[in-house]
Amino acid sequence: MQGTPMNIPPVSIGAVKSALIEQYADPVLRRRATMLWGTRGVGKSSIVRQVAEHHGVPLVDLRLTTIEPVDIRGAIYADDVRGQTVWFPPEFLPSADQPAGILFLDELTAADQRLQISAYSLILDRRVGKYLLPDGWQVVAAGNASFHGAVSHDMGTALADRMFHFNVQTAIDAFLAHALSQGFAPEVMAYLRVRPDRLDDTASQLAQDHLVGASPRGWEDVSNVLKANLSEGARRSFVQGRIGAANAAEFFGVLRELQAGADVVALMAAAPGAPTLALMPGTLDGLYGLVYGLLAAVVDERSLRRALEIAGQLTEVRAAEALPLREVQTLSMELLAQRALERGLEVVMLESPAWQRYGDQRSQDTRR
Repeated sequence: MQGTPMNIPPVSIGAVKSALIEQYADPVLRRRATMLWGTRGVGKSSIVRQVAEHHGVPLVDLRLTTIEPVDIRGAIYADDVRGQTVWFPPEFLPSADQPAGILFLDELTAADQRLQISAYSLILDRRVGKYLLPDGWQVVAAGNASFHGAVSHDMGTALADRMFHFNVQTAIDAFLAHALSQGFAPEVMAYLRVRPDRLDDTASQLAQDHLVGASPRGWEDVSNVLKANLSEGARRSFVQGRIGAANAAEFFGVLRELQAGADVVALMAAAPGAPTLALMPGTLDGLYGLVYGLLAAVVDERSLRRALEIAGQLTEVRAAEALPLREVQTLSMELLAQRALERGLEVVMLESPAWQRYGDQRSQDTRR
């Protein structure tokens, strides 16, 4: 493949995961390899692992940039009885007593071209030398194209014609759903909710010839930095060193507003009505910070009830500029409902007067 954008439409990482789950379920489609193209940190390897977990099958994960060509072909030895040299296949390749699973060839396009020959044999013929991949195994490969700014060797059309291809791109909704499930720092989720273009700045990074930039994986590391017990100076240094100085400067600027805009602890302890409204932030950044802060504060029945009360008052906020308060409230209620289901608190949610009023208002809006 040449260093130009591919002629297939971009798809989100969530859509690719769903497609791979369905592909594996079909015995015929499973025998055709699939290639995932995408920038670093988009989550290609993560979803392959999730697909294997979904079907309850083993996953063999080969990072091709860390092994030698002989590692796939295996070792050769002399068979004195047969008077021939014989290849011993490597132990990490699936054996006949493992009838089904997923073989993941990661960093395919960055691997040594001698190694790619062996990898291509697994993709094209499902065999290397005398080794034959069991019928029930699916081959999934992943890598970067040259226009992604990574080390990449061109893929020939003969190989490309033997695979399904997905042009994986970052999608903010899918990332935030992942971040929520993994317990990312609320500040990171709030920032990316209002700055979705900062999720992955690969294009800008390449245009400016910068070494470090933002990526989904980078924001996960930033979340871990924020959750760690670091000094302010160390925290700033680590964030700058992970997503770049310009991204870090903007993030810390918004972070100060998030932290100053809403005291979630005080809000959770405040009385409903005017005392709660007085503590509400008056900016969009602050409101999204509040939404994710409330979510992190929900740990039991009492905190859920109080969080729903606060979310119910979001449309009452008065600000110097027009804000999408109904949209913010809808997001908050949807996230709190999801948290309630995760913690088995759906009855508490359904019995909440704030939730009931929200439902009634939604019904009225629908009828208009």
